Amino acid sequence: MKRTVFNEDHEAFRDTIRAFIEAEVVPVFDEWFQAGQVPREFYYKLAELGLFGINVPEEFGGAGLESHKFEAVQYEETARAGVNFGGSGVHVLLALPYIKMLATDEQKKRYLPKFVSAEEMWALAMTEPGTGSDLAGMKTTAKLSEDGTHYVLNGAKTFITGGVHADRVIVCARTSAPKEDDRRFGISLFAVDTKSEGYSVGRKLDKLGLKTSDTAELAFVDVKVPAEDLLGEENKGFYYLGKNLPSERWGIAYGAYAQAKAAVRFAQQYVQDRTVFGKTVASFQNTKFELAACQAEVDAAEAVADRALEALDAGELTAAEAASAKLFCTEVAHRVIDRCLQLHGGYGYMNEYPIARLYADNRVNRIYGGTNEVMKSIIAKSMGL
Repeated sequence: MKRTVFNEDHEAFRDTIRAFIEAEVVPVFDEWFQAGQVPREFYYKLAELGLFGINVPEEFGGAGLESHKFEAVQYEETARAGVNFGGSGVHVLLALPYIKMLATDEQKKRYLPKFVSAEEMWALAMTEPGTGSDLAGMKTTAKLSEDGTHYVLNGAKTFITGGVHADRVIVCARTSAPKEDDRRFGISLFAVDTKSEGYSVGRKLDKLGLKTSDTAELAFVDVKVPAEDLLGEENKGFYYLGKNLPSERWGIAYGAYAQAKAAVRFAQQYVQDRTVFGKTVASFQNTKFELAACQAEVDAAEAVADRALEALDAGELTAAEAASAKLFCTEVAHRVIDRCLQLHGGYGYMNEYPIARLYADNRVNRIYGGTNEVMKSIIAKSMGL
């Protein structure tokens, strides 16, 4: 069946991004993998390509589009090549929606031109040691000074993707105690300058996968955050977080589908080239059946991912639908990538083969953005259960 989600502009963008990956990323990706992060300078190349400004209004240097389809193409093309762009996905998919939704005109003038040019890379800091998915239990605080000019930020965050290279971080902190009947009340969002005194980056975390994505611990000790860097209204942070979670979960779902699709491609190439017992691995019935079953699952995940993409662009993607898409696509990717690795035999366990890296990278999809167990709870609640 012919896909209808993309038009000629998206396919032209696909050609551009594929050529860029082949020229600028594939030759050096092994070096990035060993270093555990992409060079900060690489983000300027992404900015020159226009990737950071697609959904930014023209008055701030962007293209002024309101679509996630170009991001979807990027997901497919990076997965296809067995590479990624480090922490830049957080910059666009996670941070930008908060700026567009909450920033005042004055803030947008300060933030967005530097966002588009990569002069300031952004990250999002929600998770804390010991809280995990329980965001309402966060302990980081931001207290308004007596003269009202700034907030004093204290606390710690962990698992912050893009945290090493970030120039600004949207930090979630408590500005008021939770209400007795509402634990979610009292959280606010701040656009924190990482050069601020008392702000520090701790360990760059050694992860199972996503090795080129800089993930760090952050600490705040009496960090002075100017009052003009409060995003939105005080104490409404949890509401804002809930508004943007569907788009984040769509991104995870789409990325997982793209990984599964790439895994089938890698496995198909391998079994057609690999010879055992005088025959190609592809010629064995088991290989054909395994790949056919994987392809069927990828086809189903593609349909779910595309439907969620259309709903997201139309502003109609609900929390339950996003949870369902994330649950389904990440579970499909888990099964498909595992089976495709098996078809590689021992070589599938070697990091020099993209399927091995894909296997490790994929595992976090069922954890971050809300665990899949949380996704099931959201879906069940929408069913009245």
